[in-house]
Amino acid sequence: MTKAGHLVRRFLGSLKPGGPPPADEAWARDVLLAGERPLWARMSGPDRRHAVAVARRTEAALGAQATRPVVAAALLHDVGKVEAGLGTFARVGATLLGGALGRERLSHRPGRMGRYLRHDVLGADLLAAAGSDPLTRTWAREHHLPPARWTVDPEVGAALKAADDD
Repeated sequence: MTKAGHLVRRFLGSLKPGGPPPADEAWARDVLLAGERPLWARMSGPDRRHAVAVARRTEAALGAQATRPVVAAALLHDVGKVEAGLGTFARVGATLLGGALGRERLSHRPGRMGRYLRHDVLGADLLAAAGSDPLTRTWAREHHLPPARWTVDPEVGAALKAADDD
């Protein structure tokens, strides 16, 4: 799917209230470390639904390589978005501006839009404070980088990226 297609699908999905089904919530909580669970709970319902879908696709793609830290990386890769406090329509605006003017350039701006556009770094910091595995926090920081800049195992990174489709 194209990046635009992914963003449209994510936008439409974000209009539906609520998180994942109770069984998926329980599964995610069981995967996460005690320090990660409060971060998971802070994520919006649509973000948690997306994260569960990414984690399930990652597990399917990697099989036995989908260790707990890898699945946690899939579940928490976007956790830094909680620091921005933006609603759906503001997120759309920030994403479009970031795409048009350069995400990297705008991510350094003060305020909620800047925090949203640097959710990768903020998420990695939150995960470090929560005691997350190095792979989990590294993927949060690197999930928007091109593959040549990843420090995670390339096969794991490729599976996580493909599962996220963004």
